[in-house]
Amino acid sequence: MNPKHLVVQAFLVFFSSLALAQAAVQGSGTLVVVPAYGEVKQANNEARLVLMIEEQDKDKAQAASRVNAKMKRGTELVRQHDRSAKLQTRGYYSFPVYADEQPRTPQQTQSRPRQLVGWRVGQYLDVTTLDLVALPAMVASAQTVLAISNLNFGLSDNARRKLDEQRIAAAYVNLRERIEYIARAMGRSPGDAVLDTIDFEGSGNYAPESAAPKMTMRAASTAQVEEPSFEPGETTLQMRVVARFRFR
Repeated sequence: MNPKHLVVQAFLVFFSSLALAQAAVQGSGTLVVVPAYGEVKQANNEARLVLMIEEQDKDKAQAASRVNAKMKRGTELVRQHDRSAKLQTRGYYSFPVYADEQPRTPQQTQSRPRQLVGWRVGQYLDVTTLDLVALPAMVASAQTVLAISNLNFGLSDNARRKLDEQRIAAAYVNLRERIEYIARAMGRSPGDAVLDTIDFEGSGNYAPESAAPKMTMRAASTAQVEEPSFEPGETTLQMRVVARFRFR
């Protein structure tokens, strides 16, 4: 080979090596911000059921007595089918019922009071259970006395804590993978990346459940009720991580 060509080739190799060394030096201390994500799923293992009873009668005491008796019976039926369920009664209410009348002038309204025709009395029962197998039979039995106001599926506290741990781990694994990708793209060794800051920003959407709306329907009759079909589904938890790292 021509000696001149050897000299030129040597200079090219020298300058290429020098450029790579300078790039590596310039990359040292560079602050890189990288987002990462983690997502985990798990089948729901808890049901949150809201049962209710409402009665209407001209006699307030009669309406209240029927509500009390039916709520007691409904509670007993729930406990017979699921002794491990957590029960809580709430929202006891009573409202006057007035007769429907034709629109009146302001003067008539002031001179004649509204006609009271009866009372609406009701109460709610919250049921939390982990026994999803017995849930259809329990609901069908309770519906012979009470009515369903709301039903949601979700994760128990223990299951949610375990899933949260998995969510954090998944987000961190994704973060390490992205740091490696970025390091190789910049021509650096992943081992040269030193974490500066990690910001875990949870995005589980734990919106508080809204209170069940007051129902105006009467409770179901005492006739046999066919068991309903339920599909508990699954819960997905996500986590977003934002990290800063530098190259040595």
